[in-house]
Amino acid sequence: MARIVMKFGGTSMAGIERIRTVANLVKREWEAGNEIAVVVSAMAGETDRLVNFCREASSLYDPREYDVVVSSGEQVTSGLLAIALQAVGVPARSWLGWQLPIRTSDGHASARIGDIDTRALNESLAERVVAVIPGFQGVATGERVTTLGRGGSDTSAVAMAAAMKADRCDIYTDVDGVYTTDPRIVPRARKLTKVTYEEMLELASVGAKVLQTRSVGLAMKEGVRVQVLSSFVGEDGAVRPGTLIVGEEEIDDMERQLITGIAHDKNEAKVTLVEVPDRPGAVAAIFGPLANAGINVDMIVQNVAHTTGSTDVTFTVPRADLPRALDTLDKERATIGFAKIVHDVRVAKISVVGVGMRSHAGVAATMFETLGSRGINILAITTSEIKVSVLIEEDYTELAVRVLHTAYGLDAPEDAAA
Repeated sequence: MARIVMKFGGTSMAGIERIRTVANLVKREWEAGNEIAVVVSAMAGETDRLVNFCREASSLYDPREYDVVVSSGEQVTSGLLAIALQAVGVPARSWLGWQLPIRTSDGHASARIGDIDTRALNESLAERVVAVIPGFQGVATGERVTTLGRGGSDTSAVAMAAAMKADRCDIYTDVDGVYTTDPRIVPRARKLTKVTYEEMLELASVGAKVLQTRSVGLAMKEGVRVQVLSSFVGEDGAVRPGTLIVGEEEIDDMERQLITGIAHDKNEAKVTLVEVPDRPGAVAAIFGPLANAGINVDMIVQNVAHTTGSTDVTFTVPRADLPRALDTLDKERATIGFAKIVHDVRVAKISVVGVGMRSHAGVAATMFETLGSRGINILAITTSEIKVSVLIEEDYTELAVRVLHTAYGLDAPEDAAA
């Protein structure tokens, strides 16, 4: 017997027929003798609908009341799934965030989980009752409902698995695992059997949409084994094997390869400050105000100083934050002393990720040579211990992903990809 957390996203919960499919997947695990807690998202599109209601009601809405509204989507699906489970003979009950309770910080719309009281839940699981828990929500000081930010249901599931000391956290999505890259761009992309926490964290942070970054970081911190699978079953009702996200010690050296995956992100914007005075403190004067405004800066390039005693500084910010970044910098223009701002949203970040980089040289060189041979210009570079990212023109995104996938030997054999 195992203790399992099963998490189902919005597409898995999009309508009564999908919810019935989910109920049958849960029933299969329950009939195998496992103790089951299920974490659910709102129906696909429902959270966006609720957010728009808040914005229509007032552009200056109270974030505490916003959380009351947007958390209701998960409350609906948790109750519906409990009903569907009971209809197929599985004892089940829903537990809202305040009923357990799931204690969080007071940061409404972006709360962080502090503690989960599992005493009542454990008693219920011991009686073979499936617990259905709405993701994305908790309760803060004063018993006010909070939400964890968009995509927070993944984090809820991992946190619940850690608190319950679950054997595994299964996250069901509309994809059947983690691939070496986006199969829509590279049909010969391969599904990975296992990925390390560090690799998944890097992939999630640079554009892979399979898991929320916060949930991966929490899984790594708490040592929660996570499995990504698809809730869309075949005609035989079977679920295809997914991808396990585990500690590096669980991946045998025979299975490890130099590069695990390639990600792309078109949600970047490039900003260049022209003729910044080349003096101590100039860079701090640029990035300090951006940090205070809550704007994350990624890639940074400082060009060779001009003969005039100035330099150009280029960096990237999330595309959605570009207007705020430009406004913040313009207000600091006199302090920074730059001549003008140039920005470009027609860029994309391409990243290669793999723990094998630690012990192999030449990964970056292969990347640069491969892109250069196809006439793809590199605008900026950033690296970590297991990642190399480059900024390129957006029009070359798909070509760059395809040629790098081949260059690092990630293509599946033709018969396997068919």
